[in-house]
Amino acid sequence: MLAGMSEAFSRTEILIGPEALAKLTASTVALFGLGGVGSYAAEALARAGVGGFLLVDSAAVSPSNLNRQVIATWSTVDRPKVEVMRERILDINPEARVEARRERIERNAAEGFLRPSLSYVVDAIDTLSAKIDLVVGAKALGIPVVSSMGAGNKLDPTRVEAADIYETEVCPLARVMRRELRRMGVESLNVVYSKELPLEVEEAGLPCRFEGICPKDDPCPCDRHRAVPGSISFVPSAFGLVAASVVVRGIIGR
Repeated sequence: MLAGMSEAFSRTEILIGPEALAKLTASTVALFGLGGVGSYAAEALARAGVGGFLLVDSAAVSPSNLNRQVIATWSTVDRPKVEVMRERILDINPEARVEARRERIERNAAEGFLRPSLSYVVDAIDTLSAKIDLVVGAKALGIPVVSSMGAGNKLDPTRVEAADIYETEVCPLARVMRRELRRMGVESLNVVYSKELPLEVEEAGLPCRFEGICPKDDPCPCDRHRAVPGSISFVPSAFGLVAASVVVRGIIGR
């Protein structure tokens, strides 16, 4: 054990007790998506004492991530997000077990990542079909899931909360997922969402497969053209921190 490691989670142990801290140390959490929500969730889980991580994201850090992602600095631009997050977790807790997979989560691909030994799954991806597939796959294996709803075009972090998806309101993404999950027989799902109405913003460009933003008036050969939501530092991070709280409380039984 490194010098000081016995003190690293001493304040957490005061709060939750040694038995609960031991549960966190023995747990493994899978995080799908390491953007504004997922990176802060991973950071909070590492600092809470979670001992094992599966990190899944295909992207590299881009300059457009600097406004909201804890792993994004000029020194990390162009580096794979999973590797930057892995290094960050190990710098917090050198004894952590971290598996980093730079892969894109596509529809019907969740089974390649999920395994019954996972303690919890954090869904922080933004593709609807992949989100639903991930949730259904985790539920089939009995793995608890917390899923992030839309954090874009929001400005008030005090409106962020955790709930069952069938109790949500306002969020358009939650509305669509409710319909699809009900059709697939999923009776409950922990989600983090915001009751704030999305702000009306002027479209600034289109996101490309390299996680940047295509120039609005220039042709781009990428295949991921869709509207880019606005974002700010303190709303996606709030989503991630609430998601981490759901995971920790679920693991320790609070």
